[in-house]
Amino acid sequence: MLKKLGLSSIQILTIGFALIILVGGILLSLPFTTVNGKGLPFIDGLFTSASATCVTGLALYDTASAFNFWGQLVILLLIQTGGLGFMAIIASVLTFRGRKLSLYSRSLVLETLGAGKFGRLNSVFFTMIMGTLLIEFVGAAMIAYRLTVNSPDIPVNKAIWSGIFHSVSAFCNAGFDIMGNVPGGEPGGSLVPFNRDGITLVTIMFLIISGGIGFVVWNDILKYKLRWEKYPLHSKIMLSVTLMLIMVSACFFLLCEWDHSFANMNVPDKIANAFFAAVTPRTAGFAATPTTNLTPAGRALTLILMVIGAGPCSTGGGIKVTTFVVLLLSMSSEVKNYRDLEIFKRRLPDEVKARALSLTTAYIGLIIISTLVMLVMEPQFSLDAVFFECVSAIGTVGLSLGITPSLNPISKIIIISLMYAGRLGSLSVAMAIARRKFVPAIRYPSESIVV
Repeated sequence: MLKKLGLSSIQILTIGFALIILVGGILLSLPFTTVNGKGLPFIDGLFTSASATCVTGLALYDTASAFNFWGQLVILLLIQTGGLGFMAIIASVLTFRGRKLSLYSRSLVLETLGAGKFGRLNSVFFTMIMGTLLIEFVGAAMIAYRLTVNSPDIPVNKAIWSGIFHSVSAFCNAGFDIMGNVPGGEPGGSLVPFNRDGITLVTIMFLIISGGIGFVVWNDILKYKLRWEKYPLHSKIMLSVTLMLIMVSACFFLLCEWDHSFANMNVPDKIANAFFAAVTPRTAGFAATPTTNLTPAGRALTLILMVIGAGPCSTGGGIKVTTFVVLLLSMSSEVKNYRDLEIFKRRLPDEVKARALSLTTAYIGLIIISTLVMLVMEPQFSLDAVFFECVSAIGTVGLSLGITPSLNPISKIIIISLMYAGRLGSLSVAMAIARRKFVPAIRYPSESIVV
């Protein structure tokens, strides 16, 4: 039926995500989802729904204090749907019911997952569903166990629910938490009260990285295991660059924050928090150390990591690790006056460079425009706070310098738009609007300019 409407797969995904956000916003505005029984203003419900569906984590209210079980369940379902992609979930239901996917449906699923080859759909799809369920189950069990260890008086049902919620939120890189209702937790405090529990931090980091490297990489790890030379170029780049970013960033955070935000911690806790600070900005949004307590250098690195983000075909956002690598290779090739982009003894196609530059330009343009408009609408906020908020929104990160609950309705709409564009991809949104490619009948003569 969708095919008969003449809509492209990008357009269907764009409309589908918008409808999910709208439905979620309506549900979260109803009285049965909130603790006070009055519901939220619709704009606030829509904001929360967009943040959950776009797996961002920016919150106007503390999730544990404002929403009852049903509200938290709605948020959790939105996170899972947004993390895996609604077409992938529909495809899983159809597949398990024994219905064969059409070529058109397969293209929609591939568009959601970011996978590029029809031949790999079945293996990637199976790995995605089974891997997600397994990793989230193990994560939920570990978090629930640690909660019972740290707080022996916590009811078993609350520990289990908290384990499930935070496991799904971490794996989908969402950043929502309900630690405010857990003994030892604080409303709006994220994981700060648990920053000396290394096992919990490592568990959350494992979930974030697992969701952020991408489903295609999972499939290659299971297929090739330790045979590095067999790995496709995409997986080699994702695994090596992700490891490099984590290690370098962790060392930088240790250097910057040792006598500042980490000052009252012992050495093992400092190391654990440095690695957590290196992992969570790409693009999970949990905070073990308050972002406002970071040094200017720590905030600057956090901004850089938020922009880079996770991998394609993953639950994370940002410009993507592969785009970051292409930009570095492009800069290197220009400096060397060398035409080709080469890595791991492979040459990248020219269109990859063009796509990376287009995506990054659109990404930066949206950030600049949104920041300028919000500064006009919210003159009481500082430039760094607004800029940080916009980068966090389009990067689907969820970290903030504390201005989110104070946004006016227009600023909320701007942040919703940034989260939406960041989840789908700035270029994908532009492609959905354009619908058809324009091929000019006349091509003008070329002429060089000074750059």
